[in-house]
Amino acid sequence: MIAKYLGDTDTLYLEFRDSKVAETRDLDEQTLLDYDADGRLVGITIEHAKNRVGGPEIELQRIEA
Repeated sequence: MIAKYLGDTDTLYLEFRDSKVAETRDLDEQTLLDYDADGRLVGITIEHAKNRVGGPEIELQRIEA
């Protein structure tokens, strides 16, 4: 997974797989979901990220099953 923060537009993009986006769906007015041709989630765009998720700081915690 790759997290990208674009400070000039205050947009956070979470990329789950390196696939071509075939369809984008609106979850709400400020959240977009990208899917590949097989219907798998490719990424999530969160607009106005600072107000919605608390800023560009990201902590990754890996939990092994």
